[in-house]
Amino acid sequence: MIFAPFVISRLPRIIYGAGRISELPKLVASYGQTVLVVTGQNSFCSTPRWSRLTQAFTAEGLTWHHMTVHGEPSPALVDEAVNRYRPEKIRCVIAIGGGSVLDAAKAIAGLLPHGNSVMDHLEGVGYNLPYHGPSTPFIAIPTTAGTGSEATKNAVLSQQGADGFKKSFRHECLVPEYALIDPSLLESCPAELIAADGMDAFTQLLESYVSLKANPMIDALAWSGMQAVKQGFFAAWNGRDPIAEQGRGAMAYAALLSGITLAQVGLGSVHGLASPLGAFFPIPHGVVCGTLVAVATEININAMLTREPNNPALAKYAQVGRMLSDQPDLDDATARMLLITQLAEWNYRLQLPRLGGYGITAADFPHIIANSRGSSMQTNPICLTDDELHAILTQRL
Repeated sequence: MIFAPFVISRLPRIIYGAGRISELPKLVASYGQTVLVVTGQNSFCSTPRWSRLTQAFTAEGLTWHHMTVHGEPSPALVDEAVNRYRPEKIRCVIAIGGGSVLDAAKAIAGLLPHGNSVMDHLEGVGYNLPYHGPSTPFIAIPTTAGTGSEATKNAVLSQQGADGFKKSFRHECLVPEYALIDPSLLESCPAELIAADGMDAFTQLLESYVSLKANPMIDALAWSGMQAVKQGFFAAWNGRDPIAEQGRGAMAYAALLSGITLAQVGLGSVHGLASPLGAFFPIPHGVVCGTLVAVATEININAMLTREPNNPALAKYAQVGRMLSDQPDLDDATARMLLITQLAEWNYRLQLPRLGGYGITAADFPHIIANSRGSSMQTNPICLTDDELHAILTQRL
């Protein structure tokens, strides 16, 4: 087997296991005594874990400041936090929450040493000034299993509306020092969040696996993550212990791997479309992924069969179809068909809403498509035409 050259970028140090959030206070103390804790508004702070954690911070001699993030973070939220907390000489930033919390904290950590606006560095909409670091040490603790932000170098920020955007502040200095993965933190996730986040994680793994930049090392991680989704997704979603606990462990692992894989080799058409959809309309990112992935996969496959029948992604899609269906002897065409069918069945079973439920109409499609050609679309296994992107949106309207 011939291995083409590839590069693996910086990764966080990873701590995985139920209950391991208890190790956080001593870990944080190694960076200094003043810390900023960023959380969501309710999901973690309303649990007994929050009071136990803050008591442990105090016992460790830490001075801690607390801010909350509600919804997808904006550049204004990041700038306001940097201005507010920079005089406090923060030595470590901790994020405990979903992807929005982690992204906000990541950007804040990157700018606390410098004090400038995130718009100086935000891709495509800012001033395109280079960021050189350093960043304040950052520790990411996800309480959902979807975005994989705990393993990436980019903080996704949004400004919603007709002229809105969803763009990244991206640099290797922003990679967390630690990703602390405690599957027990997923216990408070409602079923609809498990569903949307799980489909996001699987989509990221699948798109990484067939990416134009795919390499054998990342393929192995993506494959392991997809196997974990197969084994644990619906156990976590159903929420019936003891198998739900095992499912949460599998999904926390899968989401972590999805963050690693997307950070290394990029994504595809689903995430290309998700960026403008999430910027222009109030549709959650995981819902976009879940509602589009089956039809986007089908259109990718049909485009390759028509224009690039030797594209290696066709064989990879077949491999995933065989794995999900537990039928290792299927021919490629049948395996690809079963992959599409399986993804559509997941969508139906989870009752993920269609695009029209968020005020999206066919009249919006040209604006969405015109703004979908960002970095994610650049690594889709085949360049899709505007008509093909229109077909994806039409089928899920």
